[in-house]
Amino acid sequence: MFESVDPFIGTGVTDLPDPEGLAATWWWPKPHVGNTHPGATYPHGMVSACAYSGAYPTGYGRFDKGTEGVPVSLHDNIVASGFTHFQQSGTGAIRKYYNYIRVTPMLGPLDELGTTWALRDEQAEPGYYRASLGDGLGCEITVGPKSAIHRYRFPRSKDARIVIDLSSGGLGIEHGRTVPMRAHLETVAPGIAQGEVVVEGVPLAVYIECDAPNWRQMLWYDRRLMAGGSRLDFDSIRPTTLRSFGLLHRGPTESGEAVEVRIGFSLRGVEQARRNLIEDCSERRPSFDQRRATTRKAWTEALDLVRVEGGSSERRQVFATSLYHSAIKPCFAADESPFWPSDGPFVFDIATMWDIYKTQLPLLLTTQPARAAELVNALLLVAEEEGNLPIGYRMARGTDRFFRQASALAHTFFADVAAIGVSGVDWDWALLHLHTDLRRNYGEEYVEKGVAHPISHTLDLAYGYYCTANVARHVGDVRLADELDALAEQWTHAFDPRTGLLIDSTFYEGGRWNYSFRLMHDMRKRIDLAGGDEAFVALLDQFFGYGAPPVKQLGEPPFGQALEAGYALNRFEGLNNEPDMEAPWAYHYAGRPDRTAEVVHSAVHNQFGVGRGGLPGNDDSGGLSSWFVWASLGLFPVAGQNTFLLSSPAFAYGSITTGETETVIETTGFSEPGPDTPPSYVQSVQIDDVSVDQAWLSGNELHRAKRIHVELGPAPSAWGTTVRPPNIPRS
Repeated sequence: MFESVDPFIGTGVTDLPDPEGLAATWWWPKPHVGNTHPGATYPHGMVSACAYSGAYPTGYGRFDKGTEGVPVSLHDNIVASGFTHFQQSGTGAIRKYYNYIRVTPMLGPLDELGTTWALRDEQAEPGYYRASLGDGLGCEITVGPKSAIHRYRFPRSKDARIVIDLSSGGLGIEHGRTVPMRAHLETVAPGIAQGEVVVEGVPLAVYIECDAPNWRQMLWYDRRLMAGGSRLDFDSIRPTTLRSFGLLHRGPTESGEAVEVRIGFSLRGVEQARRNLIEDCSERRPSFDQRRATTRKAWTEALDLVRVEGGSSERRQVFATSLYHSAIKPCFAADESPFWPSDGPFVFDIATMWDIYKTQLPLLLTTQPARAAELVNALLLVAEEEGNLPIGYRMARGTDRFFRQASALAHTFFADVAAIGVSGVDWDWALLHLHTDLRRNYGEEYVEKGVAHPISHTLDLAYGYYCTANVARHVGDVRLADELDALAEQWTHAFDPRTGLLIDSTFYEGGRWNYSFRLMHDMRKRIDLAGGDEAFVALLDQFFGYGAPPVKQLGEPPFGQALEAGYALNRFEGLNNEPDMEAPWAYHYAGRPDRTAEVVHSAVHNQFGVGRGGLPGNDDSGGLSSWFVWASLGLFPVAGQNTFLLSSPAFAYGSITTGETETVIETTGFSEPGPDTPPSYVQSVQIDDVSVDQAWLSGNELHRAKRIHVELGPAPSAWGTTVRPPNIPRS
């Protein structure tokens, strides 16, 4: 899959063909841009590196901050003022923009630092990025888990320079700048320097080596060289007093001469940054090409965990890139927590749990169970040290709770990890934190009143109690499980039986229609609250636009009345709203897997494409891309229930490595689909040569299965219509 990845997908404004059929009726207000970047990354690594323009939200690209419609341009073209480290991937308004330690190759004076030059001849693959900056400066970057190596090729010059700015950070948008509070920088030896900046409470340390023996190394402050200076210390920096500072290497070059800069990073001081640089590399002073090859191997192994065959090269490219995007975040950084002294798992850029808990975390658990256990333990350390299980967690002091978004989402992930029996987790300790966390914030209102507003939090908390009850059963605490089960039943207070929808409330993005089709732990009761199967299906049909005319999407602001008119549609937001991601599979519980196949088919073949504009909206740390991976395989994880729903695959053949087992998904009767073709429908399913009438299997069954055979046909069948997915699954 490695060769098919295009890291540029999602970096530009959505530019997909006009949608066909059902997809033409969907409408969404959220930004029509993927917000990804093409920079060098490592699978779930701590460090990324990319060309920096100051654009929203990754630091790469052209666009200003935008939360609705088509974003407004910040730059006319793709430009950069250098290359920075630590970027988000596909997120929206998270108010955290990183982009620390800017490295800029230059031929001019320091006064030109910060100038943006044109980026040309860009190329990228997983773990590697290259471009020409300005007048022919060749720039390449690769990364390891905790390091980055830059290689720059200069024209013939008497005074070429590589300038490293430790004072820059954030974005070039309003309120996007990040200012270090304290900083230290010193030269260690010719070509070697080290330093630390404290940003948002995080001490980010760097150990820097420049492989240019004939060049001079100098410190600079306020764009002026410090002749003979070997140390800079700033104990108290304010936005009004900040003057840029950093390190400079300068010297003569012949035409095409390459200079490499190696940087080790740590959140625990310069000595650990030095060790990280050494440990990330196969030798004391590794070459750029060695690091690139090692990272390429890591990405090849990660991308081989899920494979598809068949289809056009463009469709395989979309799939491979989606799988790539799913494996960038969260960032695993073992032994790197700056907030507590003990070693152990540490993870950041869970930005946010709302984005990733339904699709991306189940993909991580399915393909890499040991890494999922590491994430569980990292979240438990956060809860132990900082007092809560986070809804979001950044590389910053204190958790990002994002409590307006949702409550108790980590509980779903914990329940799935426990259900398949992943080792390496102290589940008694986990149960303590899961139980305690349910009473925080909206949790008190939920317990005391039986309902919490915003009303979506009632669903979250009820589901959290359900998931925690399953963990309690896992450790043998039956009495606690029974108590939690009773609290888990209160989700019914959130629905109005007269409409079959949620009661009136406020909502975090979207409206009550978007949140009304969540896959709850008692879907039989949920359907009954809507008036039964037919009434529930009718609501879903209205939500997905069956029989509705095509709609027009938002353009650039101002929107006039278009925004209000769009919201009034109460329509599926085409995967651009996280609550909508599971809604297509709600049909399964009403005995209509054919409808699921139709909606998913429309989304897969209308909402994703190649090129910079190939995503319909924010990729959300890989949550959207993970949805595409699952849908293409004909699977969907019901997060927290250890259940996978089955539907029509989008490729004739696929496979997914589940721990130590490779599960092959093969089809007969497959016809090559497209945006203007009808879907194929499941006629029958065999799992390891045993026919099954049910449209689902448990996570444990998926981990054991070696072969899933799906027979497809052009018309709906009786398969999956009578044996419904499990109601209130118990671990």
